[in-house]
Amino acid sequence: MQRVELSFPGGSDVVAHYKGHAILTSQPEQRGIPAKAPSPFDLFLTSIAACAGYYVIAFCRTRELPTEGLEVFLEPVKNRETKLVERVKIRVGLPEGFPDKYERSILRAIDQCSVKRHVLEPPEFDVATFRAKRPEDAALVGT
Repeated sequence: MQRVELSFPGGSDVVAHYKGHAILTSQPEQRGIPAKAPSPFDLFLTSIAACAGYYVIAFCRTRELPTEGLEVFLEPVKNRETKLVERVKIRVGLPEGFPDKYERSILRAIDQCSVKRHVLEPPEFDVATFRAKRPEDAALVGT
């Protein structure tokens, strides 16, 4: 896998450089300064939704099922005390004429989403500092 590299253009903006793409992120509005881009957490949620949507549309296309009017929604539900998302609701609105026999199967297709799978089986995080020009050349100090 390729490495994600970051640059810091100013303020609360962070640009993630990955596979030839530059993805601007920003923090939510602070002290009257509007955000220039989605926050990293917003991108996290939208990546789950987009991944689920990909598998929904792929399911339909491989079976030549109708897709006009197909809808996918993601709604995060936060815990009032912890302020963390405790549930992610994904809803699939089926188009007119969608066969009943595929209703459960289209939901199972979402289980193939790699973003969802990584949330359910999270990776280990290895966080460290380095002082050399490139991280691979440095002795790491970890947590």
